[in-house]
Amino acid sequence: MTATPESRLAALDIMLPVAAAPVANYVTTVRTGNLLVVSGQLPLVDGKLFITGKLGDEVSAHAGVACARACLINVLAQAKAALDGDLSRITRVVRLGGFIACTPEFTDHATIMNGASDLAVDVFGDAGRHARSTIGVPSLPVNAPVEVEALFEIA
Repeated sequence: MTATPESRLAALDIMLPVAAAPVANYVTTVRTGNLLVVSGQLPLVDGKLFITGKLGDEVSAHAGVACARACLINVLAQAKAALDGDLSRITRVVRLGGFIACTPEFTDHATIMNGASDLAVDVFGDAGRHARSTIGVPSLPVNAPVEVEALFEIA
C-alpha cells in the first residue's frame, strides 16, 4: 500500500488544525488550473503564535526551524480545506516561499526554512522536493518570526 500524505502526517504524529480564517482583505487559497496557491501562514499553534520576535535576537535558530515547520503545518491545513479534505490531490510541491523576521546581521535563513522544506519532503516524498525562496525581512505581522507560503500542483 502506498503511503498517503495523511498517513505520513499520522506517522509523524501531526494532526492538522482547522484552517485559520484570513485576517485582512485576501483569501487564504486560490485555485487556478492545476495549481493551488496558499497565502502566507504564520507559526500558529492552537490559534496563537507560539513564539514572537526576530531571528538573530530573541528567537533561537532551533525555535526558528520549529516556526517554519509550524507554518507548513498551517499551509497544509489550508490546502486540505481547499481540496475538500484530500491532500492526496497534491501531486507536487512546486514552490515554498519563506519570510524570516531577523536582525540585519542574521544570515542563516536557509537553515530556518529547512523546517518547512524537510516537512514537505516527509509528507509528500519526492513530490515534496520544491523550488524555494527565503527572504530576511525586518518584521512580519503580529511580530511573527517566520511566514511560509506555497504553490502546489493538484489533480
